[in-house]
Amino acid sequence: MERGNFNTIIQDHRPVVIDFHAQWCGPCRVQSPILKEVASELGEQIRVIKIDVDQNPELAVRYGIQGVPTLMVFKNGEIKYKQSGVHQKSQLISVINQAKV
Repeated sequence: MERGNFNTIIQDHRPVVIDFHAQWCGPCRVQSPILKEVASELGEQIRVIKIDVDQNPELAVRYGIQGVPTLMVFKNGEIKYKQSGVHQKSQLISVINQAKV
């Protein structure tokens, strides 16, 4: 992902799920297939972006990411949700549905 695109991407009218992760993070590897499953199930209703905190430290600092994985949900540029830790599929879908409102 190009760094300059982040601000444009989070302006989407759909919920944008941002997965702040790191290659060395075990729980991040658990979160990844759950996110893929949610993305394929919800399709065009959402957008999912993965951001490696080691490659994008300025974004991690800007959003106060202190642990990985941390999931954030944006809609129209607004933060609708932010929580670290692995999210189960049902929890993630619930968060996304709340952000749609």
